[in-house]
Amino acid sequence: MCLAVPGKVQKIDNTNTSPRMAEVNFDGLIKQVCVEFINDIKVGEYVMVHVGYALNKVDEKEALNQLKAISEAEEIIRKNMK
Repeated sequence: MCLAVPGKVQKIDNTNTSPRMAEVNFDGLIKQVCVEFINDIKVGEYVMVHVGYALNKVDEKEALNQLKAISEAEEIIRKNMK
C-alpha cells in the first residue's frame, strides 16, 4: 500500500530546469519535492506527494479533507496503543 500526502506549494525553484523542485508545506514541515511531472503547478496550490514526488494537483478542499482523515487515523492509532 502506498500513501500520498497533500501539501501546499510555497516556492518553486526555477533555477534548475530538471528536475523542477518546490518547497512544499506539510502542516508546518517544509520539504523539497520534485514537481517535474506537473507542468502547470503554481505557488499556493496543493499537491499529493509520495516519497518526494508530486503526483498530481488537488484542490484545497480535497487536500484539507485528506489531512483531516490522516489526523483522525493518527488519533485512533494513538488511542489503541495505550
